Amino acid sequence: MHINFTHTSKVGAATAIFSLFYTTAISAQAVQSEDAIPLAQASKETQKEQKVQDENLDVITVYGRHNRLILESGTATKSNMSLMETPAAVVVVDGTLLREQGVDTLQESIRNISGLTQDGNNYGVGDNLAIRGLGVNYTYDGIYAGADLGNSYNPTRSMTNVESIEVLKGPATGLYGMGEAGGIINLIEKKPEFEEQYEIKASVGSWDSYSLMFDATNAINDSLAYRVVANHEQSDGYRGLSDERSELYTSLRYDHSADNRFLVSAAYIDDAIQIDSIGHPVRLIDLTLLDADAGSITAQDLVNDDTNSGGLQLTDDQIAELAASLTSTDGVQPYDLGDTSLISPLSEPNEGKEFRVKVRQDLNFADNWTLTQQLQYRTYETDYIRQTSAYNYVYTERTDIINLAPRAPLVIDDVLYPFAARRQEYRNIVADEEVWQYFIDVTNTWSAGGVEGEHLFSANYEDHEMSYAQWSIWDADDTRSDAVPYILDIRNPNWPTGTFDDYNPSLRSKYEKEVSSWGVSFQEVLYFNEYFTGRFGGAYGAVKQTYLNQFSDGNPEYDADDDGFTYNVGLTYKVTPNVSTFINHSKGRTAYSVLGSLSEENNRPDSESISWDLGLRFTALSEQLLGSIVVFDTARTNLQYTNPLYEDNIDDPAYNIDVPEFYYDEQERTTGVEIDINFDINEQWALNTNATYQEPVTEPGDFASSTDEEQTKGIAEKTASAWLTYSHVFSALPAPVKFSVGVSYEDERTISASSFGIDYAFVDSYTVWDAAISYVSNDWDIQLNIKNLDNTDYYSSAMYLGGLPGEERNAKLSVAYRF
Repeated sequence: MHINFTHTSKVGAATAIFSLFYTTAISAQAVQSEDAIPLAQASKETQKEQKVQDENLDVITVYGRHNRLILESGTATKSNMSLMETPAAVVVVDGTLLREQGVDTLQESIRNISGLTQDGNNYGVGDNLAIRGLGVNYTYDGIYAGADLGNSYNPTRSMTNVESIEVLKGPATGLYGMGEAGGIINLIEKKPEFEEQYEIKASVGSWDSYSLMFDATNAINDSLAYRVVANHEQSDGYRGLSDERSELYTSLRYDHSADNRFLVSAAYIDDAIQIDSIGHPVRLIDLTLLDADAGSITAQDLVNDDTNSGGLQLTDDQIAELAASLTSTDGVQPYDLGDTSLISPLSEPNEGKEFRVKVRQDLNFADNWTLTQQLQYRTYETDYIRQTSAYNYVYTERTDIINLAPRAPLVIDDVLYPFAARRQEYRNIVADEEVWQYFIDVTNTWSAGGVEGEHLFSANYEDHEMSYAQWSIWDADDTRSDAVPYILDIRNPNWPTGTFDDYNPSLRSKYEKEVSSWGVSFQEVLYFNEYFTGRFGGAYGAVKQTYLNQFSDGNPEYDADDDGFTYNVGLTYKVTPNVSTFINHSKGRTAYSVLGSLSEENNRPDSESISWDLGLRFTALSEQLLGSIVVFDTARTNLQYTNPLYEDNIDDPAYNIDVPEFYYDEQERTTGVEIDINFDINEQWALNTNATYQEPVTEPGDFASSTDEEQTKGIAEKTASAWLTYSHVFSALPAPVKFSVGVSYEDERTISASSFGIDYAFVDSYTVWDAAISYVSNDWDIQLNIKNLDNTDYYSSAMYLGGLPGEERNAKLSVAYRF
């Protein structure tokens, strides 16, 4: 099913902003002195000088590489502060490490960053990540790279055009507009070079995977350079999780002078990625109703409710059969289905199409004054069908009744199906988003009385327009569509025939929404002396949301307006040139849901966040060792949760729509410590390692079914990762061969759902080993990556009442040629 949505473009605003780019270019030309170096020569000399500096930094120190990335991108503070001076928790992952690991997507790179994990309650739609257990913002070079909508709308970000990754932890609303509590994942994209370079790369791997990439960059003239990156990849995927992606990235750099540079870039991504929203499900048995452990339940424990209660009445033989089907992990952990997946043939991959174009200007328009402005237009659309639920009920309670249908074991014609899945729902989601975003930063460096500093004046504006529609079909437990067949045995599923549209889908949601926000901020960076550096900033911003509900009678329109002040205060003390400590405190805010719906009930408050960081950053061994230790406390407020008394299925005995569907007084809070270390031990050995210990806690609202604090769903308390590389020179080869081994550990993660009687369920901890061997010469790269070296069975993501199986042992061979 498809729907056409139309939008009105903001042509007037775009024209005005592009006019601003033009006038500032003219202004820059006017301030050039007559005896200046010719523009083309200046551009070329600057480019060569920068390249020599970069090459020396890459050779000399680990700290040099990471510090260069921080200074060039400015993500952490939008200032000239070096990494050792920065009072913020920042982690950088350079391209060398990503290439060694054979990383293709953002999700594959998270092992390199402390505190960054898969989010809980994951439905497998796109990048659903968390920093310190809280939400994240995604950016390309500091500009919006897509949001998420309640697990329903989120792209999968590729690393094809990414050179490095920066992660700024904690809220950064003042610098980046609407921001999540966890922090920002900033992907640094490839840029045009004035030196001619071409690269062709091909790879083949397990599950009939293959890819072909082409990368070209060169100077058009002395002041103009281009870059084109194209890629196509395809895979049948583990357990049928197929993916196919075609990408095209183009960029043009124009150095009008050494003081005035422009970058114009565009990207188009077309992908189709299969979704598994169920994984291996937990069998639903409420152990609090039984006087027995999960592994010792007998037929005598599975007692029917009173015959007049309305609960399902099983025969003695059926109860015995049900008890015999139980394992020691039922009701506590996912049921191991092996390679079997619950991905119905009615499902269709997430077909996403993204287009974005961006213009950036960097201008030195007077002594000690610089201006950076960026304008981006982005569209993203998606269309997919996924199975959202398939519950295997064994023994649960609803409204004080045991096995109240449809939350009960499945019996058809007096035959019990102990492994049946019911209350199935399939959703067809069609959505698109259109975004305009503009940032301007004006910086002035100054000195007075022995103190140096930087003023930063910033302003931002962004406008999101979104259309969303959802249709659903169900099995016979819901009469709002034609019935999809029950799954009679999740171990060997029987699947429906035909297509989604054959089952008379019911329109469940349809709306259009616009979110506009603006903000202004001021930041002062103070270099008090060689020991103390401070950063003090404040921002005021406003968010306006307009929501047109096209599903309800009368197409009601709801509005929400929020505004507020946010701030950031940080101080760094350099104990020695190689050791610094910092403290940082920040407050952030964002729209409760940039893309989600509004209701008539209330103008719900923005989601606010508070963060504290106390950190130690150090270098050693001639700056070949770079490390940081950060203690943190971060919280997010005003969170939504479902009213346990609400039920909109009219056939359900617990039907009740006279109460609010949601409440908004929940809070998530995470405290812990993070460690990140990068160490080039010598010319042969290199190590990247990180670890996190945290306590992610959900503090329930007043109307939650349970008022006890619990570990935030899907977020592990302990994670750790390491990647070790050894380079060996063989006399017969002109370049060394690298041998790498990596290990990742993640602690158990809760997947409890008290509304299903599952007060404590979890996916187990895991340790996975990977390896790689690579040969990198001036012209050729040949690399073999092997993931899950010992073929461990594990769950990579904690889903809603289930776990997503991690990939079995697999291999990928890549060959690249540069000329």
